[in-house]
Amino acid sequence: MGVGYIIGPKIGGVLVAGSVLAWWAMIPLLSTVVDPSLIATQLVKLGYLADINVAGGKGGWDPVLKTFSNPSSAIYFAYIRQIGAGAVAAGGFITLLKTMPTIIGSFRDSVASLKEKNEASIARTDRDLSFKVVIIGSIILVALMTVLPGIPGDGFLQKLLLGILVIVFGFFFVTVASRIVGLVGSSNSPISGMTIATLMGTCLIFTAVGWSGKLYEPLALVVGGMICIAAANAGGTSQDLKSGYIVGATPKYQQLALFIGAIVSSIAIGIVVKVLDTPTVDMAAQGIKHAIGSERFSAPQATLMATLAKGILSYNLDWQFVMVGVFIAVMIELCGIKALAFAIGLYLPLATTLPIFIGGAIKGVIEWRAEKKGEVETRR
Repeated sequence: MGVGYIIGPKIGGVLVAGSVLAWWAMIPLLSTVVDPSLIATQLVKLGYLADINVAGGKGGWDPVLKTFSNPSSAIYFAYIRQIGAGAVAAGGFITLLKTMPTIIGSFRDSVASLKEKNEASIARTDRDLSFKVVIIGSIILVALMTVLPGIPGDGFLQKLLLGILVIVFGFFFVTVASRIVGLVGSSNSPISGMTIATLMGTCLIFTAVGWSGKLYEPLALVVGGMICIAAANAGGTSQDLKSGYIVGATPKYQQLALFIGAIVSSIAIGIVVKVLDTPTVDMAAQGIKHAIGSERFSAPQATLMATLAKGILSYNLDWQFVMVGVFIAVMIELCGIKALAFAIGLYLPLATTLPIFIGGAIKGVIEWRAEKKGEVETRR
């Protein structure tokens, strides 16, 4: 509700409208026209259900009765998330186009700052790290991706393409993620939706140059994974810089601290993931090489990403659901409503967006009462 109070009733209403469309219109409609067995088959395809003959999974599938204990959840994970991912991708692209003048202006100022030698003329609260850091850091990132043996790829050119894709998609989704934080906050940012869009874009580029099949799936997942991290960090960084602006901090020193935090956390998280991924003795006896992705650590989001990569690179993805989301976003934008806010609501569960709407409504009521009180005092 705190996020809703910050963003206000208008954007909160657009957010919850997306969820209302998904949960009170699309899901009830799909539940009446789609057979539960087909929904279960779709969940198996996406990795949310082990097998159609096995109970469990999203929505609580019962193979004996051929029903779900929670059909809404099953339909949400089987269809709505893909539709929402398409909407978020389209909404993000539209947002990028609309903010392009701002981005170009910022880029122009950053390039101009390369020639600026005197920081004394810049206010302390406006001093950022030099744009040279961004350029040099991007070059180092691409170079490391081409030489590190742990990065998948057959030869220098493949790894170089991965590095370039990370820079290009990173520029796009870091901008979008920073914008989203202003709408719903860092904790509700649809990182998985942006990662899905990155993964789809990467796989489409691969298929365009003739890279298809199982060999190229790890390459696409590397790009998707790095953009997932970049988008998450972008949201958190934007929130930190905004907080710093409120208290009068120096952005340059905040950014240096964020560098240190990112390096330390990446080492700690890397060690934790490595430990969790190590199979137990019993798992190793069964031939399981990675604990993450097994029944012990099912990792449904990662399974979804892998399924998407396999589907596109093997020319077997349900594009119809993704395109539904794309054209919903286009339609909303044509109606004069912010497509990205609506798309986020379409992707997120109603349980997440409804409290945001309530917070926005509370702010709306408070502002309305304040205006009324001001009118009464003016009349006196």
